[in-house]
Amino acid sequence: MTDLTIRPFFWRPTNLFPETRLVSRTHDGTVDTSYGEFGERVRSLLAALADRGFGPGDRIGTFGWNHHRHLETYYAAPLSGAQLHTINVQLGDEDIVYIVEDADDDVLFVDPGDPFETIERLWSELSVEQVVVMDETVPETDVDAVAYEDLIAEHEPIAESEMPELEEEYPAGMCYTSGTTGRPKGVEYTQKMIYAHAMMVMTPAGLGIEEGDVVMPVVPMFHVNSWEFPYAATMAGATQVYPGPSPSAADLLELIEREGVTMTAGVPTVWINLLEHVDEHGGDLSSLERIVVGGSAAPEEMMRRYDEEFDVTVEHAWGMTETMSIGSVSRPKSSMADWDPSRKYEKRRKQGLLSPGLEMRVVNDAGEDVPWDGESAGELLVRGPTVITEYYNRPQANEEDFEGDWLKTGDIVSVDEDGYIEVVDRAKDVIKSGGEWISSIALENALMANPDVVEAAVVGVPHEKWQERPLATVVAAEDADPDEEELQNHLRETLEQPDWWLPDEIRVLERIPKTATGKFDKQGLREKLDVDTAETEDR
Repeated sequence: MTDLTIRPFFWRPTNLFPETRLVSRTHDGTVDTSYGEFGERVRSLLAALADRGFGPGDRIGTFGWNHHRHLETYYAAPLSGAQLHTINVQLGDEDIVYIVEDADDDVLFVDPGDPFETIERLWSELSVEQVVVMDETVPETDVDAVAYEDLIAEHEPIAESEMPELEEEYPAGMCYTSGTTGRPKGVEYTQKMIYAHAMMVMTPAGLGIEEGDVVMPVVPMFHVNSWEFPYAATMAGATQVYPGPSPSAADLLELIEREGVTMTAGVPTVWINLLEHVDEHGGDLSSLERIVVGGSAAPEEMMRRYDEEFDVTVEHAWGMTETMSIGSVSRPKSSMADWDPSRKYEKRRKQGLLSPGLEMRVVNDAGEDVPWDGESAGELLVRGPTVITEYYNRPQANEEDFEGDWLKTGDIVSVDEDGYIEVVDRAKDVIKSGGEWISSIALENALMANPDVVEAAVVGVPHEKWQERPLATVVAAEDADPDEEELQNHLRETLEQPDWWLPDEIRVLERIPKTATGKFDKQGLREKLDVDTAETEDR
């Protein structure tokens, strides 16, 4: 029996859809290629890796944004039998050094500009053998570096029949967690896991990617395999549009308009910013059909605006680095087709139904299963062929974060009678006030439903009497000046919760700190506000 590897993911589009386009925004312009050219270049890169002795047992790091060269390394590295390790380009120096050294990367494929300058600055602290600059040339440097295009040009494409034999248990991918509560943890994916997850994502119960789609993955390729789009969209033979380094809302709009993008994905803040840009400058979103959001909860007001003003469906998803990203997707069941829109939004704003192939439990502090009643909350545990059962080189975390083959996600959720998951909060972010839980996510979504607010983040601050109390921060919409009393009244009217849920204070900020993957950085916010030892007044 043939092992489950990514080889058919490469064979299918390059042989069946060789004319289908791959569009890439790079630092020096747009590159328009095809799956046929992609296949030739990947096989040349395979020859270059073999010439340098890279194969099974080696780890190939990448340090770059979303573009065609990065996509080629997504295939060449695991097709060689080596392991692809994607590294977040927006991390601080200390984390970058730690991750590269902990993973023991053999070679780094690095974008020109800021990413290369970062590696150049840290070169003396790294034990990497060589750097490949994903460009046509290499800057003048003391780093042992070669240009990507030189590698491609110097090697004839290896024949498909001569490509290395792969085994499904070969380590094929690696990504580190964000490390917001300590050192980042390494998460490894085998060939079989990537195969299983990409197939899951392709199904209608997943994201339903089809050959006729024009897919633009905005979620960075350095983050959890870009939610599997580089593998699933390629396997489907879909047209792909890669938005390149640090794309702005204007860049994304231009690509959507010019390339007729039908499907895209990224964290909610990206799509909030796109709405703001369209409000201010106008724009044509008529080709766009779906936006997949994850990483944090999408405000219902944002979902409604895309629906009602642009006929674009926002699909909520949930996942983790440890689940290879997509672990659930929220869309109404067929039996709900006749429901009125408000009832459907009750389902769509949740994190949805567990993906095919996975199992879940929701347990309380005593480890007992909680009922699926939409109200009882507990920690979500998941297991399945795309869920890891241990971290790389982290024995203590392995003891704490796993229960047999169950992953303890750290997400506090409720599940309704129809099986829809709703994330109440991260275990580390839920606010415990007077022995009761307050959901920071619910408060944030309610605040962002106010038209004067574009972003909101809520943290718990220490309180002498109540243990913790919520403190809210907001970023005002253009030309808006939200008043705290008005926002408090808005929360009273919007939330079906008692007054003790309301924040003791709402502060207006110019910006809310975000992590390197675009999520609200709660720890960074606490430091910015200097609230770790703050006390608020009794309510």
